Amino acid sequence: MSELPPFVLYFVAALLVLASRGMVRNIILLATPIIAALHIWLNIETGITSTYTILSLELTFMRTDKLSLIFAYLFCLASFIATIFALQVKDTKQQVAGLVYAGSALGAVFAGDFITLFIFWELLAVSSVVFIWARGTERAIDAGMRYLVFQVLSGVLLLAGALVHYQATGSMAFNHIGLDSTAGWIILIAFGIKSAFPFLHGWLTDGYPEATATGTVFLSAFTTKVAVYALARGFAGEEILVYVGITMACFPIFYAVIENDLRKVLAYSLINQVGFMVTGIGIGTALALNGAVAHAFSDVIFKGLLFMTMGAVLHRVGHINGSNLGGLYKSMPKTTAFCIVGAMSISAFPLFSGFVSKSMVMSALVKEDYSYLWLFMLFASAGVFHHAGIKIPYFAFFAHDSGLRPKEAPINMLVAMGLAAALSIFIGSQPQYLYSLLPWEAEYWPYDATHVLAQLQLLFFSALAFVWLNKQGLYPPELRSTNLDVEWIYRKFLPSGFQRGLNFFRTARETAMSAAIAPMHRIRHSFSQSSIAQYHLSESWPTGSMVLWISIILVAYLLLDIFVYG
Repeated sequence: MSELPPFVLYFVAALLVLASRGMVRNIILLATPIIAALHIWLNIETGITSTYTILSLELTFMRTDKLSLIFAYLFCLASFIATIFALQVKDTKQQVAGLVYAGSALGAVFAGDFITLFIFWELLAVSSVVFIWARGTERAIDAGMRYLVFQVLSGVLLLAGALVHYQATGSMAFNHIGLDSTAGWIILIAFGIKSAFPFLHGWLTDGYPEATATGTVFLSAFTTKVAVYALARGFAGEEILVYVGITMACFPIFYAVIENDLRKVLAYSLINQVGFMVTGIGIGTALALNGAVAHAFSDVIFKGLLFMTMGAVLHRVGHINGSNLGGLYKSMPKTTAFCIVGAMSISAFPLFSGFVSKSMVMSALVKEDYSYLWLFMLFASAGVFHHAGIKIPYFAFFAHDSGLRPKEAPINMLVAMGLAAALSIFIGSQPQYLYSLLPWEAEYWPYDATHVLAQLQLLFFSALAFVWLNKQGLYPPELRSTNLDVEWIYRKFLPSGFQRGLNFFRTARETAMSAAIAPMHRIRHSFSQSSIAQYHLSESWPTGSMVLWISIILVAYLLLDIFVYG
């Protein structure tokens, strides 16, 4: 029983959901993460290794240590909360996708080799895109296709890197990889796509806001966190990740401040928070790695809470544009309160979860003499408070009275939000329980006077800046617009360039056809004007000359088709 992979429980549950209805189906959905969590807690210990053999390769589908176990607990918890939140959804494909998605995340964190990791890596892609396509709009279908292209590309790169790694080392084991080889760089890019590295992040800000109201809660919990796990496993201590993480933490702030779609604001905020995790992995010390893992744990809960509050608004109102919201606190007071808890958690207020996890990464930066980079992360922390801590609750619930009076969120949504809010406060006020699960040995306690005062000062002056900018009319207003960043390249530039190229080759083909056919018309015209022409027209034309002209025309067609259609 101890060697039963937890993902099997999720996959079996997905089959049972297909064969059940009503209350039985809801029981299966809720029971699966509970049973999986109990199985991991009671039966799975560190040091378990389960292998299988394919084509003389010995592969490991289950490898357990403290790093894999804490992510397994996290994914079971996340799937339970997300399932409660989505309990009113009667869409079978979303329910099955949720189970397969969570099960694939568990399979990935227990995978001990690259082939097993690749299988679950691709299952994550296929199952998660369902939540985007399930919304059914044209925008969602297009965004889902772009999302899937990036996810599949990540899997292809992972497989290619694994094969290069195997050729060089003779091993498929997934352990520390490093960047001393070509395989390491290829695999880092594969992980970087799923982590939403700069210039590789477009799938996240493009796809997540187009998902269903409940689907985004699932999406925020698994894909990027599996990638964070993979980076911690394979690239801990690679200094380039420090600079990548700093960039991830800083650049989304500028887009989030001007964005009108509040779920897209949270998508940018998700990249920002993953930046803190990537930075900790790049530093590579025990304190920094623990901070990255702890922040991943906290982020799944408080970011899920924020996505749930915005999902509840979308469910009741039908849209999530900040320019058209405001005043919702009057009819959705519970959702408003839960949103404020999520905002305080992501902003790292003392006694909330973000404070006890983000501070570990910040402290590690100072201890490892990255003081100048610590200033950038301080800026990123202030930016988080602006766009997620203030902007989200302010423009959704308070900014102005939109006249909307939607009903409070359904009871199951309130229960899920309440559970996430309670956990955010519990972790923030009692961090020792989370710290006891962390993989590495490192002494740390967040509640010293210096750190508490410094954080409160940062939050106070950030709030003061927001109020002043808003009163002066300098804060970017919520405009009905679509903002593109890196996806402009493949959504605007490349399609436009391709269309211009297509038009050019079509014109060239038509010109070539005219040039090839015109001599034949002239010959026919000249012969038709003479008795000789009438004589020749009454005879048979030479087969060779006809074949020559036909061949010229066909070759011209083929060449132009190759250029135009590849």
